[in-house]
Amino acid sequence: MPVRPTAPPARLITLSLAAVLTAGALTACGGGSGDDPDTVRVVYKRSTDNKIRFMDRYLAAVREQFEKAHPGKKIKLIPIQATDNDYAAKAQQMMSSPRTAPDLVYEDSFRINSDIKAGYLRPLDDRLRKWKEWDQFIGTAKAAARAEDGRTYGVPDGTDTRGLWYDKAVFAKAGLPADWRPKSWAEVLAAARAVKRKVPGVIPLNVYTGEGPGEAAVMQGFEMLLYGTGPDPLYDASAGKWVAGGKGFRDALEFVRTVYAEGLGPDVSDALDPHVGTRVATEWLPEGKLAIALDGSWMGQNWINDGPREWPEWSEALARTAMPTQHGQAPGKVSMSGGWAWSVPAKAKNPELAFDFVKTLQTRANATEWCVVAAQIAVRKDVAADERYRSSSPGVDFFTGLVRYTRYRPALPVYPQVSSAIGEAMEEVTTGDASAAEAAKAYDDRLRTIADGAVTSR
Repeated sequence: MPVRPTAPPARLITLSLAAVLTAGALTACGGGSGDDPDTVRVVYKRSTDNKIRFMDRYLAAVREQFEKAHPGKKIKLIPIQATDNDYAAKAQQMMSSPRTAPDLVYEDSFRINSDIKAGYLRPLDDRLRKWKEWDQFIGTAKAAARAEDGRTYGVPDGTDTRGLWYDKAVFAKAGLPADWRPKSWAEVLAAARAVKRKVPGVIPLNVYTGEGPGEAAVMQGFEMLLYGTGPDPLYDASAGKWVAGGKGFRDALEFVRTVYAEGLGPDVSDALDPHVGTRVATEWLPEGKLAIALDGSWMGQNWINDGPREWPEWSEALARTAMPTQHGQAPGKVSMSGGWAWSVPAKAKNPELAFDFVKTLQTRANATEWCVVAAQIAVRKDVAADERYRSSSPGVDFFTGLVRYTRYRPALPVYPQVSSAIGEAMEEVTTGDASAAEAAKAYDDRLRTIADGAVTSR
């Protein structure tokens, strides 16, 4: 769940990472691995929204199972309450030293290769070969945690897909169809313009953008557009080169520019706030203030009984449809997928016991429970076939069906830097500081520096 924006509302002050680390606000609840051979220290990301605690409850329940089955062994859960970028920085800081390294860490799959390159993680292949449950994992999920060296550095616990959520009542007021199925970007923009004309006071369309939302903007905003422009638009695997900001890149930026230049999106200050995702989930959609949201399969998780905003009517109020390719060209639909994985740091003191805890996390029953409570798309074949999973949430079949169209980000060490450069380009067109062509040119300059010249043009 690499890009789920589940942070608090914009009124909260966001400290700089340096200030946060200095103040200790991101300091985990406990130290590193230490020398206790009977305790596994587990680092994971806790949502900055204090109403979201489903992962804490899930891990606590699995810890109880593990400790009962392993007398004398203990699991120490170490939450880091932070945004995605700040969580990654703190986890990396902890993994860099034998004194503070945990035994197990929750890793966003798009950061795995950069953390491998930095020497933070250890391969798990020897353990995976002896673990019969590994055969249940689908190939794409395994690949997400596989490094350039061919070895696997994490056990994924789920994935996600993305599409368009829309408010049926707002659509009715705008004269738009209840079974909306846009075939192109132009049709998405046309619907947003109809809402703007006929339903004042409602945000027509949210597309995450800019540097503040981080990977949420890049993956489920920009890349949901870019991957609808043609094959391999970001990285050419056959050539081993990153693709410069050509026509598809400029067209995707132009779509973003259009949304904000025409007032089809949120106010720019709101759009660029790191916590905009929380407002989408807990304010704008439940309160009927947003017509169309380009967002993820997990959104319903926000509105269940123990979610941050209880909204029993959500399954009737909202509908879902696929994001179309730019002009409706094959395959006609676009989705991006990511996911998180459990990894063992290179400097962990108790790696064997840590992997035993991973195996407890990934029993069929526990894996199913996680996919249900976290609104994950299953990465295990047995979980995907489980009736409890298949009936767990309205729309789970729709989002599972998008797996056939989905794309994954390039799992390369420099991808986080490429992502940052894309976020900068998005922000430049969102604020009006640059045209799409100018922002694409600036991206090219950054890309060539990042990729050491391994860049091709299209």
